[in-house]
Amino acid sequence: MKIVFLDASTMGNDIDLSLFEQFGVFETFAMTEMFERVEHIGDAEIILTNKVIIDSVVMDACPGLKLICITATGTNNVDLDYAKQKGIVVKNVAGYSTASVAQTTIMLVLNLLSQCEYYDQYVKSGEWTKISIFTHIDRPFWEIKGKRWGIIGLGTIGKEVAKIATSFGAQVVYFSASGRHYETSYTQISLEEMMQTCDVISIHAPLNDKTKNLIAKEQFHQMKKGAILVNVGRGGIVNEDDLREVIDTKEIYVGLDVLAIEPMIEDHPLLHVKHPERLIITPHIAWGSIEARRELMRLVGENIKEYLRH
Repeated sequence: MKIVFLDASTMGNDIDLSLFEQFGVFETFAMTEMFERVEHIGDAEIILTNKVIIDSVVMDACPGLKLICITATGTNNVDLDYAKQKGIVVKNVAGYSTASVAQTTIMLVLNLLSQCEYYDQYVKSGEWTKISIFTHIDRPFWEIKGKRWGIIGLGTIGKEVAKIATSFGAQVVYFSASGRHYETSYTQISLEEMMQTCDVISIHAPLNDKTKNLIAKEQFHQMKKGAILVNVGRGGIVNEDDLREVIDTKEIYVGLDVLAIEPMIEDHPLLHVKHPERLIITPHIAWGSIEARRELMRLVGENIKEYLRH
């Protein structure tokens, strides 16, 4: 049996993929372009894909394909309906990155609250050696304790962030774009109230018709001065053009791990903000701690085992 990983580079170069060799001949490609898909799959029975699109054209051209393992939670890169018609099994993985995403959320918030980069650069520039007192606190910073923390998307990750935020002493509230009411000790509020009253807001929602451009110019203007917004959900939930406009004129702080188009486009407007100290952008890393990627590969292996048992 032949197994092919179409975009193995998405797992990084520090993750052991040898576990898949137990199932048969295992072949990896760092990346697979659209025109290479059929050639790379060949006569494989099982393929692994993170972002490579598997559509009807590919499925028709690869009659030996029986199992598509998505090395992620989202399934939008596979034509699920056509796979079902063809009798091709599709399996994704959920829950592997909860701790990693929650940790990245806290990392972004803490860096924005504490102005860590400013103080680090202040010391490394040699400025601390030139002052007459023991400390330098010219850039204000704050504590999480006592802050009102709003969560958009109180799923598994949102609940983990809520737990951590509560342990820091924050008061947690949430907004559900789907309208779902969660049986928790946290209070559900409207988006408008969240934007107007919360000191920290973190996004953990999927991108859909209800969340696309959920945070745009109106919502940015509603935010309190000095408030923090972090998006580790999906790009497209935050309107980046509106953010570029508002962050130059209003003191808000934003951390983004996801953008509407990834990788980031050249000369992106957010690369040219007037106050870069108010903005942190990381390249979609929240899911990808070493532990999370190891767990992801383990669970993909379990999906293959389950397929082979039937």
